[in-house]
Amino acid sequence: MKVNETIDAKGLACPMPIVRTKKAVDALHAGEVLEVLATDKGSTADIKAWSEKIGHHYLGTIEEDSVLKHYIRKATAAEEKAEASYPHTVTNEELETKLGEEIVVVDVREPAEYAFGHIPGAISVPLGELDQLVSTLNKEATTYVVCRTGTRSDLAAQKLTEKGFQQVFNVIPGMSKWEGPKQ
Repeated sequence: MKVNETIDAKGLACPMPIVRTKKAVDALHAGEVLEVLATDKGSTADIKAWSEKIGHHYLGTIEEDSVLKHYIRKATAAEEKAEASYPHTVTNEELETKLGEEIVVVDVREPAEYAFGHIPGAISVPLGELDQLVSTLNKEATTYVVCRTGTRSDLAAQKLTEKGFQQVFNVIPGMSKWEGPKQ
């Protein structure tokens, strides 16, 4: 595969691989291919979801020696979509006041991140598995989506809304600043 640009996001955690990817894609011409080198396991789902949301072509990921090599082809102007943040957000503190009520908290971080501390009662649904596991979630429930910083959960909240969920909130800034109870 002919690659026009390579960026190094190894050692960076969410949201930095996607931030660097966005900047690099902006500098490409339509049809050119970007290679993103990353070590964050969550970057696969993040980059795939972001590419699809914007209209770029996610070509795939290859893992070599613990390095993920993501490939994206930049969309033409006609294919590209405007990037929009999910409009319904709550703060960590607002979510903490809701704990104990009839709500669902969906944690879209990778399993290892979840294992090292999560909101009590949160359901682990990594972003990369959301499409397969969405049928296990209650579309009628008030759903709060959390990740480390609010970036991955933004993408997940948009996906849930597209799939018919009515009451979905993105939790910002997420687990990186969570001071409430943890399991």
